[in-house]
Amino acid sequence: MLIDVFGGDERFGPDSSTAVRQSRADGSLVACDVVWAEVAGGFSSPAAAEEALHRLGVAFSPISAGAAAIAGGAWAEYRRRGGSRARLIPDFLIAAHALSHAEALLTRDRGFYGRYFPELRLLDPTAER
Repeated sequence: MLIDVFGGDERFGPDSSTAVRQSRADGSLVACDVVWAEVAGGFSSPAAAEEALHRLGVAFSPISAGAAAIAGGAWAEYRRRGGSRARLIPDFLIAAHALSHAEALLTRDRGFYGRYFPELRLLDPTAER
């Protein structure tokens, strides 16, 4: 969602912006290291990314050892079920961080996160389309 917002995505940007604003009104916004890095890649400098995230009210929240262990377990289950993409661990880290440190995860990928993190509350602004 943050990439949609900062990148001005024409298709998803408006709904993502609304979801981010609503989530901020409902509580605090946090981004783990993986999300922070992904967002920072779209800016001219790390300082510009940090300033934009802080302006939006997003706090940096590093992945804890417990969340990393949860992600590893979910990734292992994905592989046992036949998942072949070896580079998905960032998605598992993001979900485990949200499960451990947040009330919900803003995402359009309800299928993936719902399958491997069924107890995680997912907020998808495109679900009503």
